[in-house]
Amino acid sequence: MEQIGIERLTGLLAFARAASLGSYTAAARSLAVSPSAVSKSIQRLEQNFGLKLFHRTTRSLTLTTEGRDLLERAQRLLRDAEEIEQAVVAAREEPSGTIKITAPLPIGVNILAPALPAFRARFPQVTVDLRLGDQYVDLIEEGVDVAIRVGDPGDSRLISRRLAPHRICLFAAPSYLMQRGTPSRPEDLVHHECVNFRYQSTGQEAAWPFRTADRVTDFRPRAGLIMDVSDAVAATLAAGGGIGLSANYVAAGYVRRGELVPVLHEFTQDRFPITALWPESRRGNPNVRAFVSFLSEVFPSPAPWDEIVKIASGQ
Repeated sequence: MEQIGIERLTGLLAFARAASLGSYTAAARSLAVSPSAVSKSIQRLEQNFGLKLFHRTTRSLTLTTEGRDLLERAQRLLRDAEEIEQAVVAAREEPSGTIKITAPLPIGVNILAPALPAFRARFPQVTVDLRLGDQYVDLIEEGVDVAIRVGDPGDSRLISRRLAPHRICLFAAPSYLMQRGTPSRPEDLVHHECVNFRYQSTGQEAAWPFRTADRVTDFRPRAGLIMDVSDAVAATLAAGGGIGLSANYVAAGYVRRGELVPVLHEFTQDRFPITALWPESRRGNPNVRAFVSFLSEVFPSPAPWDEIVKIASGQ
């Protein structure tokens, strides 16, 4: 009976994740198992209960009436299990075990990843599982410990801490500006090659915010090159592709090496801060406390990447 109970709990977990995320593949990624393992767990659960939980097609996964009823009960059970686990974890004094972190790809690549060896050296008993991407995930549903995000947290269930401003600027390679000239005002951009960023989450191209007089206006460039990864935009600009918008932390390395220079720095306007978020249930978790404290070192004030761009702009 004990083994059957464990299998059913495993099936309930796989079922709840698949229902909330909309696919077996997404549930498998969240649980760090294979999609076939998720599928088999749910099939066993359906056989044990004698119920059909999902309507399955090649493109969609929707709950049956019985599945919706079970989901509410399963989520309540898993929340209780989560609270028990966090209470046990909080009783430890030393950080240990796994901490799951999510962040946007450019922040993960340019800021977090280079800092993680120092965190591991300080807390060798902690394994960091870093998930990078532009899609917003439900921290509570997916068991995420800490998320780094840009913009309004928008979730009252989460504790938040502002880490740093998300400063942006236009950049171009010196070789491009030597050939095409340097714009002195935003209107001059219509005479230049532009490289723009497309958000993976919405498919929309980025609007470039400029501060003129006492108001902020959005400029929508006619870009000849459009890409959906921030680091690809910076690499294209450094290769002489034109003028484009980038976060300072992405472009700073290129600026330091002389491969990019800020353009129209006095007109660009940053809008959103970089914020750390974690569920209320993780408040006493020693891993979360250690990592959030460490983030204050990773995001000092002023941020070094912002200082590099500021000095290069002559301000």
